[in-house]
Amino acid sequence: MKAYWYDGLDGDQRLAHDSGKEVTVEDLKKLGVFYHQIPDLDGVNQLASDRGYRNRDEIIVSPEKMGDIYEEKVKSFFHEHLHEDEEIRYVRDGQGFFDVRSADDAWVRIRVEKDDLIILPPGIYHRFTTDESNVIDTHVSTYSAAADKYQYIKAMRLFKDEPKWTPLNRTQDLDVNPHRKEYVQQYLHNGVSA
Repeated sequence: MKAYWYDGLDGDQRLAHDSGKEVTVEDLKKLGVFYHQIPDLDGVNQLASDRGYRNRDEIIVSPEKMGDIYEEKVKSFFHEHLHEDEEIRYVRDGQGFFDVRSADDAWVRIRVEKDDLIILPPGIYHRFTTDESNVIDTHVSTYSAAADKYQYIKAMRLFKDEPKWTPLNRTQDLDVNPHRKEYVQQYLHNGVSA
């Protein structure tokens, strides 16, 4: 895992956009974001038991698995949104970026890769994208399953209740959502700013 301030420059969302200004794990905690590296499923099972995560599934985001909807899905994940439940992701393989909003509404970019576990609290504005390695090399004339190893992310999603993924895209009206208001009250009044 590596976290830093997003550079704000135009360009492909899957590029690093690294400003060179680091954000620490402690800074992430102040925003309500929990990060841990867990090298095996026993550790994930223990965390799931401790936190009451009773359900799980796996998602693979790749051109091979998603076919024609791949680019559309990657773009939809990148729309700024929140959830009314925690978003828990354990990266089994591949890599990508979660962007979360700071106290002053700047983006913090969090690069996740194999064995990284991240928990985003309910009410936090965020977005996700695969990373630049998912941009297919123009020198490769045909798609191959071997190349796909570096063009995807495979993540376990954990849930307290039945699996669901309901994004609420950011609007002015969403700021009065009870989960958003609770998040702001708990984390942003003394949160991390750029």
